[in-house]
Amino acid sequence: MGMLLRAPLGVLMVSAAWTGAWAQQPGPQPAPRTAAQDAAIEPGDDNNSGADVIVTGNRIPKAVDKIPGAITLITPAEVQRSLTITEDNTAVLAKTVPGYSESNQTLNTLGETLRGRTALYLFDGIPQSTPLRDGSRNATFTDMATVERIEVIGGASASEGIGAAGGVINYITKRATEPGMHLNVGGRLGGQFRDDSTVWKVQGDLSYKGDDLDVFAAAAYVDRGATYDARGRRIGLSASSSLADSTQKNVFLKAGTDLGSGDVQRLEVTGSYFKLASKGNYHYVAGNRALGLPDTSEPGPLLVNGQDVTREEFNEFLQSAINYRHSDLFGGTLVATAYWARQSMRYPGENGTDRQDPLIAPLGTLVDQSEVFSKKYGVRTSYSRPNFLIEGLELRFGIDVVHDQTEQRLALTNRVWVPPMNYTSFGPYTQLSWDIGPVTLTGGWRHEDGRVKVDDYTTTYFRNRVFVSGGTLKYKNDLFNGGAIWRIGGGFSAFASYSEGFTLPNVGIPLRNINQPGQSVQGILDLQAVVFENKEAGVNWRGSWGSFGASYYRSYSRLGSTLSVDPTTLDFVLNRRPVRITGVDATAEIRPTSTLRVNAVYSHVNGKTSRANNVVEPLDVTLGIVNIAPDKLNTTITWSPIEAASLSLGMDKTFTRTINEGTALRERTTGRTLFDLTARYRVDGVGTVSLGAENLLNKYYFLAFSQIDFFQNYFAGRGRTVSLTLRSNF
Repeated sequence: MGMLLRAPLGVLMVSAAWTGAWAQQPGPQPAPRTAAQDAAIEPGDDNNSGADVIVTGNRIPKAVDKIPGAITLITPAEVQRSLTITEDNTAVLAKTVPGYSESNQTLNTLGETLRGRTALYLFDGIPQSTPLRDGSRNATFTDMATVERIEVIGGASASEGIGAAGGVINYITKRATEPGMHLNVGGRLGGQFRDDSTVWKVQGDLSYKGDDLDVFAAAAYVDRGATYDARGRRIGLSASSSLADSTQKNVFLKAGTDLGSGDVQRLEVTGSYFKLASKGNYHYVAGNRALGLPDTSEPGPLLVNGQDVTREEFNEFLQSAINYRHSDLFGGTLVATAYWARQSMRYPGENGTDRQDPLIAPLGTLVDQSEVFSKKYGVRTSYSRPNFLIEGLELRFGIDVVHDQTEQRLALTNRVWVPPMNYTSFGPYTQLSWDIGPVTLTGGWRHEDGRVKVDDYTTTYFRNRVFVSGGTLKYKNDLFNGGAIWRIGGGFSAFASYSEGFTLPNVGIPLRNINQPGQSVQGILDLQAVVFENKEAGVNWRGSWGSFGASYYRSYSRLGSTLSVDPTTLDFVLNRRPVRITGVDATAEIRPTSTLRVNAVYSHVNGKTSRANNVVEPLDVTLGIVNIAPDKLNTTITWSPIEAASLSLGMDKTFTRTINEGTALRERTTGRTLFDLTARYRVDGVGTVSLGAENLLNKYYFLAFSQIDFFQNYFAGRGRTVSLTLRSNF
């Protein structure tokens, strides 16, 4: 918006970091749960109160009807229903979040975007994303059985630091809330009626809550077999790793204690270990687009030129945090979190030309694996003071400090591919929120003071062993936001908002691609920061029989960061061009009776950019499937005839799209309509039995991302998959 708008915003409200939920997802304000919703939540589930509050970005609970633009809250019931169908972490997002694209059904999230841009994934506020070298593997970091709910903020946001180009997705874990000791054990058995397609899982969690101590501990193990499309053809393994033919283990612990008179203080520690690894029982076999034969996989090791290149691929995430809260400190609430995380994402073995080095082995014989490795630690603070100076005025401020070191190595030979990038950020912010009767005004400011330090390094043999001079890149930005919500009456409300976000491009791509001598880190134009401006307006209605919400948004970045495909190598290229994204999000819920509920989600996103780097106008190229998903419409009907049982039928529709007609950039994707079914019944003395069917009608289709020719991506979608789940509570 420029300085003309920034100055009035700063004067209107001394402001700060877009503390998260301002200017967000247009979904309707959550309504009280019905019997149909209650039936989907199992007895013994912690934190299933369904309170209409949001903590992402605010750091303290904030009523959603005080936020200019509703948030998408994925409830415990929706999480449990998703687990009945699949163990795919992003499937629940694709089903319930407007603007979130189709799930790739693999470990890879390339092409999975939120409102046309990359989202920042959080785990109890701990960043899982690695914006400096986005390996598109950051969305699988925990077993979903530990997750109580998911809070999603759509649109550019500086609330949680760098990386939230399209928004923030925060997975909130369970904690012990019911007095006494409670044990939950369960398992899952699923497959596609073929011997090698079996998926099985065992899990358990233990919770204890006493007078001054609460503990929640959980563990899970998953074993996945091969997957098949609707025509019985085994689906190929992704070049970036797959969920199929893998094992997954997860251990999680959360313990807390209340302190002080009146329990106004709380100290809590959490720890999590997660690893998903390939079993190596199958290898990738290319299909044939001309004949309509999708990529497939066959038993045995992967042989390339007679050489076995099969190696273990994995995602391994280890993280911990200490949280402190004081709810009566000088009339306000202080929240502080210190965290540490180590994240490793290792990719399949290869002996291609970019892996070779004659100093190590004869050309064509060297097998290696790329691995993105990230270490991060930081402190997040927030102090909130209600009725500051005058009635209804809330002041919130704090400081976030983070250090992130991300690198990409050829792990088996310990070679530098992307040098260690040390990012340090200091982010003070302040935010005001003023309730004036039925109107809430908000405004904020965040100062992002960051730097990326890269030491001298030498590129690989494939890139001519070029010496690159290191350096420090400094980023300083003042990020503003402002918004208003008017609770009109009769259940109606309207909002308008403006917010700014900040991220860095996928720095690793240009750093690893340098192949000419005499270059330095500071001399690469591609490494400039990306600042986003998001404008949004919408309406919501909430009544006794339902709710709906809709909004229109416009996101613009003068120096954007998008990916395209080199037509010769089919590799990805980083583009630095202006990007304008517009879209419409809509959600609705109808409750005609206390036992029946119908939910619907619709999304339309359109992205424009220029034809060449560093060209501002005109924006006459429509962004394709790597960045922008086709329109979608998802619906779910849930019926609960009795308290112990529920039945849900879901529809997932993606529309056909053709863009850039009449040009060399023409892209066409064909839509599809899928159905899923879940049934749940609670048996006294036994537990809850759930039956789930994904792709109920066994429809044959291609994923939208697979319909455009990239590298090893011609995958058909999963055929019918049936799962039986049992969970017992003690």
